[in-house]
Amino acid sequence: MVPNVKDLVLFALLGLPAGAFIAGLSLSAVLSYRGAGVVNLASGAIAMLGAFVFYDLKTAGKLFLLGAQVDVGGHPWSTGPAIVVALAECCVVGMLFDGIVLRRLRNSAPLAKLIATLGLLLTLQAVVLLHFGVDALQAPAVLSASPVTVLGLAIPLDGFTFSGIVIAITIALSAIYRYSRFGLATRAASENEGMAMRNGLSPDRLSMANTVLASLLAGGLGILFAPEAQLDSTTLALTIIPALAAALLARFTSFGLAALFGFAMGVVQALLIWLQSKPWFPTAGGIPLTGVSDLVYFLVIAVVLFARGQVLPQRGTIIEKRLPAAPAARQIRVPALCLTSVVVVCLVMFPYNFREALIYTLIGTIICLSLVVITGFLGQVSLLQLALAGATAWVLTKLSAGSGIGFPFAPMIGVAVSVVVGLLTALPTLRVRGVSLAIITMAAAVAMSNFWLANVTFGFNPLNGAVSPPKLLGLSLGPNASFGLGPGGRPSPVFGFLCLAAAVCGGLGVAALRRAELGQRMLAIRSNERAAAAAGINIRETKLVAYGIGSMLAGVGGALYAYSFQAASSDSFSITVALGFVAYAYLGGITTVTGAIVGGLLCTAALSQRTLETLTGISPDLELALAGLVLIVTVVQNPDGIVGGTRRMFARRHLIVATAAGAVSGRSRSSSAP
Repeated sequence: MVPNVKDLVLFALLGLPAGAFIAGLSLSAVLSYRGAGVVNLASGAIAMLGAFVFYDLKTAGKLFLLGAQVDVGGHPWSTGPAIVVALAECCVVGMLFDGIVLRRLRNSAPLAKLIATLGLLLTLQAVVLLHFGVDALQAPAVLSASPVTVLGLAIPLDGFTFSGIVIAITIALSAIYRYSRFGLATRAASENEGMAMRNGLSPDRLSMANTVLASLLAGGLGILFAPEAQLDSTTLALTIIPALAAALLARFTSFGLAALFGFAMGVVQALLIWLQSKPWFPTAGGIPLTGVSDLVYFLVIAVVLFARGQVLPQRGTIIEKRLPAAPAARQIRVPALCLTSVVVVCLVMFPYNFREALIYTLIGTIICLSLVVITGFLGQVSLLQLALAGATAWVLTKLSAGSGIGFPFAPMIGVAVSVVVGLLTALPTLRVRGVSLAIITMAAAVAMSNFWLANVTFGFNPLNGAVSPPKLLGLSLGPNASFGLGPGGRPSPVFGFLCLAAAVCGGLGVAALRRAELGQRMLAIRSNERAAAAAGINIRETKLVAYGIGSMLAGVGGALYAYSFQAASSDSFSITVALGFVAYAYLGGITTVTGAIVGGLLCTAALSQRTLETLTGISPDLELALAGLVLIVTVVQNPDGIVGGTRRMFARRHLIVATAAGAVSGRSRSSSAP
């Protein structure tokens, strides 16, 4: 065989384990969507949980429960019992999540279900970090890795075995859901829940069964694949991104196509690694370009779905899904003036560490405002906003490297770049909507972070990534600017005033947008796009303008972030951090300016977390776990977020008081009547 062809076959076969894992997770995603109507971001995290539970039992004889480790024998377990217990824990997690959370969200909007699974993802990652730390572990092997000879090449046997297992599961699931009573019942409930209930089927039981089955599958995949990858809190958990992309290409309905696309992604990734050894392969700083596979995945997904031009099929339900309310603010100027005054005083009087947290709060508020425009007003689930902030930060690092362009023109150019990138990535929204758009923007965010921002030549360069501090007419506005009042220390209150001005302008602008005709058109599209088009609203123009505004706000946040650190790195704009921002924005209230402020307060390293650390001394990982749990509770109890729930509570209290006052007044008039 020709050497190049042999290498091609070798790397294609070596990509089978990763492809099998992606394919298996895509099967789990299809199960979750068919049975519970949810695009489950936590399937990879459940696979991670299964792998860690098995690791602890197999190596130390300890059972890793959520939040604790229990000594169960004091000596390592054998493989079989350890696998059974690990899979049982994954099933229990799936059962509890479905019974406590998904059952209550069965008739909620897809965004609420997606955010609930994000809360579970964050919680599982945080508890793993708490007990196992950040260092990668070597998982014990389950399958035999003895080499076999294929076309004269020595290939580990475990890759073939793992791939065969996934293929067998694919065939079994396809047969079960096509021919068995359970599979036919699940299909009936997913297509028309009302009709299924009238025929004696229970959507709740079907959802529970499918969720447990999906958790069982994910946990088993994690145990089998962990020896092929590093066992940490991110690798297995974030493999759900290409798996969801494979399931999306299969329309979340076909097990065979989902597995096929998953295998293809793993093989393509391996072949790209082989191509990196070629002298003609593009390099950055002498190192082959990173993130090429992520870019290829995104481009394929975007092109296929744009050409297909269909919405992700929605499961039929008996109640119309409601998005979080987006009320217009009754008072804007007075609350804005009072809050601005309070923040000014705090920036002057706070010690440097709390001042820094307050500045992070202001920056986080601006990025949350971009999510309010895109998701809260327009109804489009975008996970790209933080990556757009990274684009502006990238521009600032390049302009600071010797172009001579400083403040305010440098951030203006950076924001313009973010707007252009945002508009380009908004093109799929013209034909793709809903949760499918969330998956596309997630793939775009990963591609931007890994391919663009992480490359040392044209991305962030650690050796040449300093950002010049902002100056205006010779006056320093940066974190090191001098200021005569207060306790002093870096960052300077002057830079805080700059961030405050940007946050106030952004908040007032978004509040005015909600009242304006453009905001009304955006809300009409969010409510019913077809009805909005029938009413004469230009859907394409409104969407593009909304994405332009959201991208501008994200770019402003990215510029202030870069100025705050006087440097930037791709890690600050990764998909993990982006998912956290979406969680905090939804937790605060993703449809209002006040909700964005609360979301900014909750962000990582922001004022609430700094206060909590100071008062209680708890670790950031524990804070992340608590945030995930609070997010799940908020989605179930207060779909409108903290701000919306507070507003409804005061409205009910006002109604009770008004009713009681009316009753007392009525009795008084009746007693005084002649």
